[in-house]
Amino acid sequence: MSLRFETEKKMEGLDGYAETFSVKKQKPIQVGPATTTRNGLYFLSNLDQIIRCAIEILFAYKGDERGRDTATSFEVIKEALAKILVEYYPIAGCLTRGWDGKMMVRCSGEGVPFVKAISENEMAVLGDINIIDPVKLRKLIHFNEGTDQNILDVPLLTVQVTRFKCGGIIVGVRFNHMLMDGKSLTDFISSWAKVAREEPLSDPYLDRSILCPRQPPVINFPHDEYTKKEGERKSMPFHDQKGKLVYQSFCFDPKKLTQLKRMATDCDHQLVTPTSFELISALVWISRTKALKIKPDQATKLLLVVDGRSKFKPPLPKGYFGNGIAWSCAQCKTKELTGKPLSFAVKMVHEAINAVTEDYVRSAIDYFEVTRKGLEYDQNICWITKWSRLPFYDANFGWGEPTQVAPASTLDNLVLVVSQENNSENVVVSLGLSFSAMAIFRELIQLGPKHNCRL
Repeated sequence: MSLRFETEKKMEGLDGYAETFSVKKQKPIQVGPATTTRNGLYFLSNLDQIIRCAIEILFAYKGDERGRDTATSFEVIKEALAKILVEYYPIAGCLTRGWDGKMMVRCSGEGVPFVKAISENEMAVLGDINIIDPVKLRKLIHFNEGTDQNILDVPLLTVQVTRFKCGGIIVGVRFNHMLMDGKSLTDFISSWAKVAREEPLSDPYLDRSILCPRQPPVINFPHDEYTKKEGERKSMPFHDQKGKLVYQSFCFDPKKLTQLKRMATDCDHQLVTPTSFELISALVWISRTKALKIKPDQATKLLLVVDGRSKFKPPLPKGYFGNGIAWSCAQCKTKELTGKPLSFAVKMVHEAINAVTEDYVRSAIDYFEVTRKGLEYDQNICWITKWSRLPFYDANFGWGEPTQVAPASTLDNLVLVVSQENNSENVVVSLGLSFSAMAIFRELIQLGPKHNCRL
């Protein structure tokens, strides 16, 4: 089966865009809560302690093209941010290390770095921002170069608002994953946008003590998603085109996904029809493992993000603010993964996702309490997370929903799965690999599984 990727056609000329696209930034200002908030230390759960990195997301608005007035966008967004920080006051603080070595938030009210920026380019020069290109897109994010090696130096949130010649704007958000996951971020941004539209809010649920470890801890699962290595974990590095990684995005439309589903189920008639995410995860895992030429007898792992909120009985409170995700692990030897039908990998992914129950999440919390070990991070290990179901497109600050929401960058080992645009059924998969590995990966993904159900 031959797969056609529309996004690859749009990759042509991106280096030229990176050179001609420019952004003029003002000095960052600190936007604090509009009124006095609580101070002191704010507890972070063990699920918060696991992922020590920053995530960067862009929200693009076409603005004047549809008669929407974005001329006041800087002030509208800044004033709404000050107001919403009253409700989400931990975001205005900073990370600190507690007496037990765990991270906490010092609620200081110092605020969020906020940057106004102008581009003399039309926003159209960016093309499809879901085609990941950190050299270009990170110009739309506020960050301090070289601070990611120490998670204490990573602000809990930064905001950059860039206005283009055409009147369009892009809101670039960078958040510290230790404070919140994707679901909490969408809740926060939706509330932030409601404040800008002067609409009523639902209160966030800020008490994370409901995810405290059990006493004594009870570990019921092996938790192969956690590292077996000793030592301090560092935040995940970014690399640009001058470094060791190159980035590429691949688009799966409904037709391609239907063909893959048919192929996976034809190989194994006992297999329940997989979800699109399960299919993509299996396909990426196999292709990446082959591209990296991992030795046949070595273990290869796929770590999958699963929203644990609904796994609890009763579910975590609505509006729970924090990391509510669990990581599940599918693993086998390379020769099994690459030598068996696609359905073999799909089955492992399906079973790993379904293994996440309340008991599994509680066990993961307790495992960290005992071992203080975070996620496994090695070349043989691939992380994958799905943003395509998160309500990012609710971020309407008064001039309509965003036309696109996309990552500005990705981390080593992390694969992102996002919707191509609002209400689109197309799914975009983005990742970084070495130049030689990416060439192999691209060829494998384009060819797709062969008719004998093997890659």
